[in-house]
Amino acid sequence: MDLSADDLADRLAAGGRLVDERWREGLRAVPRHLFVPERAAVVPDRPRYEPFDIDRSADPDAWLRAVYDDTAIAAQTDGSGVWTSSCSAPAIVVIFLQELRPLEHHRVLEVGTGTGWTAGLLAWRVGGRNVVSVEIDPELSRRAADNLRAAGFAPSLVVGDGAEGFAEGAPYDRVHVTCGVERVPRAWLEQTRPGGVIVMPWSPAWGMGHVARLTVANGTAVGRLTGPAGFMMLRSQRRAFGAPPRAAEQSAEADRSRTRLDPRVLLGQSPGAEIAVAALAPGARAHVETGPGGVARLWAIDDGPGGTAWAAADFEPGADAFPVRQYGARRLWDEVEAAYLRWVEWGQPDRERYGLTVTPDGQRVWLDRPDRILART
Repeated sequence: MDLSADDLADRLAAGGRLVDERWREGLRAVPRHLFVPERAAVVPDRPRYEPFDIDRSADPDAWLRAVYDDTAIAAQTDGSGVWTSSCSAPAIVVIFLQELRPLEHHRVLEVGTGTGWTAGLLAWRVGGRNVVSVEIDPELSRRAADNLRAAGFAPSLVVGDGAEGFAEGAPYDRVHVTCGVERVPRAWLEQTRPGGVIVMPWSPAWGMGHVARLTVANGTAVGRLTGPAGFMMLRSQRRAFGAPPRAAEQSAEADRSRTRLDPRVLLGQSPGAEIAVAALAPGARAHVETGPGGVARLWAIDDGPGGTAWAAADFEPGADAFPVRQYGARRLWDEVEAAYLRWVEWGQPDRERYGLTVTPDGQRVWLDRPDRILART
């Protein structure tokens, strides 16, 4: 593998990710290797590959190969092994910057400084004085400042809750969000000037995240979903992982039935189907248990403030129908299945036909046009 920013840009362009050639110069001017820790974990965006550690002092060539590969690199964990910050994969970084479309005079708010790499790329594009990057973790912000200094850039770095933005620097022409968001904070709308743009990973509970490009107008924001985006969640919106902790003891009380719908079609088959489920079964999150043949059990879980509800559907090879258990105040499997079948009835729309409208009172998910509302949250 070639080991330079130019070679990385060549691969991104060949794969159709790098379209605006100005960002090729940005990748060269803000080299990624200045922002990756000496020791880190590589998180390949390929299901068949497992994460692996890199150590610059032990194997500098392997470290550099990882830096200039198109893969995310975890830069921090919470002590239990859960990743809490990363240097995002170059392809998604370039996609977000191209969606943002910043101009030289634009003032940019970035939510989630992380390693500082994207703050550096933004500073290269619009000038350091026009970039404010907010990071909730003081240690990450300190490291990012060191990285940026080494690269020759000096955007304004703020330690604080990114959900609150940074009012002192408003109004902003662009808001660049580097963490998953289920509910768009009101502060971002209030701090963005009319006509300004917010680009973020919209990450509802069900399925993967989506690139959302929203344009602000008089306290509201409207826009479409444009592609995939899997990011760590905004810390104030992080949710549980895994199956419900008391599911085994609750199982005896669960309602039992069977479904003819193959549980495997509900995840990974179509982003459009996942958005339909997220909209029509709000608050439901998915968890997959896998076996030797792939998906063995699909969970739908609501562990919100109203109390835990869950459903589990088991895949049985060759079966005409699949066993389902449902527990709690919501019949979650019924909701999820109905949402998927509604999506089929709509003609199986793809991701790009969906959009979001955000107002001070909440969010609306829509299909094709803003007045065709699927859900309000």
